[in-house]
Amino acid sequence: MNILVVEDDPQVGAALRRGLEAEGYTVDLAADGLAGLRLAQRRSYRAIILDIMLPGVHGYRVCAELRAAGVHTPVLMLTAKDGEHDEAEGLDTGADDYLTKPFSYVVLCARLRALIRRGGGTGGETLRCGDLWLDPATRRCGRGDTEVAVTPREFAVLKCLLQAPGTALSKTDILDEVWDMAYAGGTAIVEVYISTLRRKIDAPFGRHSIETVRGAGYRLVEDGPLHV
Repeated sequence: MNILVVEDDPQVGAALRRGLEAEGYTVDLAADGLAGLRLAQRRSYRAIILDIMLPGVHGYRVCAELRAAGVHTPVLMLTAKDGEHDEAEGLDTGADDYLTKPFSYVVLCARLRALIRRGGGTGGETLRCGDLWLDPATRRCGRGDTEVAVTPREFAVLKCLLQAPGTALSKTDILDEVWDMAYAGGTAIVEVYISTLRRKIDAPFGRHSIETVRGAGYRLVEDGPLHV
């Protein structure tokens, strides 16, 4: 199972490679953003571990360029920065998860396994709500004849909503369903993903299908009122 690690600190990079190879992964290591970007575009990986503070091309740009090029390999971002705004910036560029240094290697492995599971496809019937559809087998979704590109984590959040259309799901419900047990952050991260999904599956189509239910969470409908 191929993993790409993009990390400019030689000691951290070498330690990650040793640890991941001991877990049975095959690891490519890139020491700067440009090298990581080129590898990710040329080779197929099950996941990418991407540091943000890189020489030359920083991790935010690497992730954004990969997504723009149609590369949807799950990305776990590593950073010495902290705070919700930093996390939101990373997620807005297309990252699937975020881990702040210093981190537990056990937690990193758990997050990585969760990303790979979510990125692997689960099978099952196509889920629908109006003209919105999601195919778990092919990991594709869209509206009508238009396919919409989403990250693995966005796909998982949308799948959670589509499995119970018309039902209000709390942030905790969504967090428990989509995020790994090792995730130590709060429920605010769910708001970030709801916002990105609205920008992808609602706004371009003039729809308002993800409702905010005050005091309860979020509900998926065929076409609801303006977002609040």
